[in-house]
Amino acid sequence: MNHSFRYRALLLLSLAGLGGCTKNFDKYNTDNTGLTSSQFQIGKVYPGIQTAIFGEENAYQLDQNLNADCYAGYMMSPDPFRGNINNLSYSLVDGWNQNPWNDAYTLAMGPINAIEKAGIPASAPDFWAIALILKVETMDRLTDKFGPIALSQVGLSVLSTPYDAQQSVYQQFFGELDTAVANLQAYIAANPGSKPFASFDLVYGGDYTEWLKFANSLRLRLAMHLTKIDVATAQAQAEKALAASGGLMSVPADNAAVSGGGYHNPLFVITTSWTDISMGAPVESYMVGYNDPRLPKYCSPATDSRFAGQYVGIRIGSAITAKPGYTGYSTLNPQTCVASAQPMLMMTAAEVWFLKAEAALRGWTGAGTAQTDYETGITTSMNQWGVSPGAYLTDATSTPANYTDPGNAANNATAASTITIAWNPAATNEQMLERIITQKWIAMFPEGQEAWTEYRRTGYPKLFPVVNNNSNGTIDSQIQIRRLAYPQNEYSTNNAAVTAAVKVLGGPDNGGSRLWWDVNKGNF
Repeated sequence: MNHSFRYRALLLLSLAGLGGCTKNFDKYNTDNTGLTSSQFQIGKVYPGIQTAIFGEENAYQLDQNLNADCYAGYMMSPDPFRGNINNLSYSLVDGWNQNPWNDAYTLAMGPINAIEKAGIPASAPDFWAIALILKVETMDRLTDKFGPIALSQVGLSVLSTPYDAQQSVYQQFFGELDTAVANLQAYIAANPGSKPFASFDLVYGGDYTEWLKFANSLRLRLAMHLTKIDVATAQAQAEKALAASGGLMSVPADNAAVSGGGYHNPLFVITTSWTDISMGAPVESYMVGYNDPRLPKYCSPATDSRFAGQYVGIRIGSAITAKPGYTGYSTLNPQTCVASAQPMLMMTAAEVWFLKAEAALRGWTGAGTAQTDYETGITTSMNQWGVSPGAYLTDATSTPANYTDPGNAANNATAASTITIAWNPAATNEQMLERIITQKWIAMFPEGQEAWTEYRRTGYPKLFPVVNNNSNGTIDSQIQIRRLAYPQNEYSTNNAAVTAAVKVLGGPDNGGSRLWWDVNKGNF
């Protein structure tokens, strides 16, 4: 089916559903929420949009886990999918990579377009603000995987859907955040303490002041992505976020995460029942080397009798043997980090402090001082996971550890970096940035999408290259993978648009081509 027609069909179905009846309709529309019947019907669409950001385990495994989570160095699979000829050895599997593309459009863009067509921007601008924030969060994940995407004209044609260049996509994101912030500010000022969205909110329980912080923080994140390609826009948008009314996320209670409503953490099942994901070798190298107190919260010790009790990860692209060959290596901790009820983190306050640290390093107004922001980022992350930093902040000697694979010496590697923890005001800007991004990477675990983006943008943290590269020369092992290829279905159903998008991309449609903001030059 042509994907543009599919979007239009979904839009019509969604609109029909918004006008339908529900069980106990009179009860719901005579309570004290103050919602009209149409607002209530539209509100019911939101939980699905929120959970679609990550999806259940089947969706999440393909949408993010077997790409960004592993490309970021956080994880690696102990399953030899397809005889090790798969995404993790840079042989991109089209059937896998269709999933994030399709889910973003069918589970997020379709319902959001339906909400817009139902008139909610005018009738309930506060609800529309949340839709726009969710749209930016979802579609940023998509564009930062693939590059140019269909965005501004989705649902407008049954024949084809043109793609927008990534520069245009980001401009649209900033504009949509402008609208969302203005709508929320107006509603909060007119209705202090009111929570009409509470029944539908799996992120903040209807607290618009928190959504406002998330919108401002998301602007800062997106601005920082542009430091190499458009420093003027990066600085302008970052300073706008830093000065924004309503503020930024600053403490763990501000973290943006999806939970509740029957939704469970998909990494719990992938880790436990499926035994399809384990700790990545870079996590071992950095966190064991640093004696990081968060490691037991993030991961579980190995169970393999040869090295039980130790933290041992798997290097990406390893020649994985049939289970149980690598299943005894360290996994994500199912009691804490990926417990079934653990919220799925979209963005944390700790990340925001590290964004501010980089902004301060670049001399941008309103960012504070780099050292204070950097150290606050670390302590905020420690607080999030309920551990004490001890002497961590002043540790000027610990460095990442070498990696040894107890099962295959061919995977052994010398530590990729010698960066230490303690802030050093005498360091170069490049050394300061490596320190900031390395600690930011540790703090964002296990959210691999943004970690992969920041690795591609900055080159930090330094990661082990893929062991076995099955890309047939399309991806450089040292430069590492830069994007996912467009689904082949796009060439069948939307050929003119995807062909034009590849021209805008500026390179072949493979994992070695850089995105618009991924510029091959220094950070300063």
